[in-house]
Amino acid sequence: MENTERVKPVLDVEEKPKWDQWLTLSLQHLFAMFGATVLVPMLVGLSPAVALISSGLGTLAYLLITKGQIPAYLGSSFAFIVPIITATQLGGPGAAMLGAFFAGLAYGLVALLIYKFGVSWLMRILPPVVVGPVIIVIGLGLAGTAVNMAMYENPLAENPAEFIYSGTHIAVALITLAITVIASIYFKKIFGLIPILIGIAGGYIAALFAGLVDFQQVLDAPWFAVPDLFIPFVDYTPAFSWTGIIIMVPIAIVTLSEHTGHQMVVSKVVGRNFLEKPGLHRSILGDGVATMIAAMIGGPPNTTYGENIGVLAITRIFSVFVIGGAAVLAILFGFVGKISALISSIPTPVMGGVSILLFGIIASSGLRMLIEAKVDFSHKRNLIIASVIMIIGVGGAYVQFTETFVLPGMALAAIIGIALNLILPGRRKEEETLFNEKNKAA
Repeated sequence: MENTERVKPVLDVEEKPKWDQWLTLSLQHLFAMFGATVLVPMLVGLSPAVALISSGLGTLAYLLITKGQIPAYLGSSFAFIVPIITATQLGGPGAAMLGAFFAGLAYGLVALLIYKFGVSWLMRILPPVVVGPVIIVIGLGLAGTAVNMAMYENPLAENPAEFIYSGTHIAVALITLAITVIASIYFKKIFGLIPILIGIAGGYIAALFAGLVDFQQVLDAPWFAVPDLFIPFVDYTPAFSWTGIIIMVPIAIVTLSEHTGHQMVVSKVVGRNFLEKPGLHRSILGDGVATMIAAMIGGPPNTTYGENIGVLAITRIFSVFVIGGAAVLAILFGFVGKISALISSIPTPVMGGVSILLFGIIASSGLRMLIEAKVDFSHKRNLIIASVIMIIGVGGAYVQFTETFVLPGMALAAIIGIALNLILPGRRKEEETLFNEKNKAA
């Protein structure tokens, strides 16, 4: 990989900001990740305050492991939404956290293998024709969740026959969606990087006028409050179960590919080859450790955030001290009771309106990967792999070994996709080299 062309930074990676600017610069990154990071725990029944804390702790661990050389912020991963819900339903929250912890261990194993053998083997296992459809499955698999939150007064009802349709809810959801779309298209600079946060704020105001907001809990909440941490051997006794592991670990297939892509983009933005120094293995290890930290305190798995990469590109402030400042602020925010109460008071149609766009973007990202990799679907091999992955994943197929040991559709689709890619003849080398092509361009 050739060295990227250096851009002239306002603050380079190792430079500290001035004291009077540090807080403002770090707040920019906090706001960029805030909406998406708190949305994930709200969808899966975890504490948004704990998600903020795990996000901050994970980012600090990432910066330490990468020797303070990569300016990246880590927040809640959308890829794990369905697996967390499924694992919790089958084995309880402890099973979900155990699965998340082992997903982090999987990152560590991949990092070790990359350190020893390079990265080409990973690209052979996870070419775009496998990863792209799996990403599509993740987005489309969440479509029902988004629509239910947007339409119904009781979207969490177990029996669909019990859903209560609400015209007010769908109106608030569509207003939220409209504001988010407008912010995404028309807002510029830093405001263009926080459309989720702007959409939630606008939808919250609309919901307030519609009488859907109970603001009393915010008024009653204390300024300082210890969040609902979920710590093993303190809040629960962990019991080993294959359920959460089998459900959660295969999703690392997708997030590893996402992580690699983010590192390429950051390298291009900053003008340094982060895949060589400090190395992709350190970056992946940092991501894995961040996910393990989150699992140890009851937060959702972490991943590097594209929103914060956008902040880097616009501001040209690459300082890891600014990123670290945002991480510290996230941890502090997790202990502010009124912020936690405010997040909890957001009505479900507001989150549903934002989710319609977000989950659709996830699915579209899979399509984008297939297009950028120039995957040829006139080639029967590619058509078969993508078709099988999407139908199994979206259709909800699963394999049940015991009453509590179930391999759900998303994990099953990813595993079968990998197997088909390795088994079917006619693999084309050019369709496995998206990583190398981006490497040369970065």
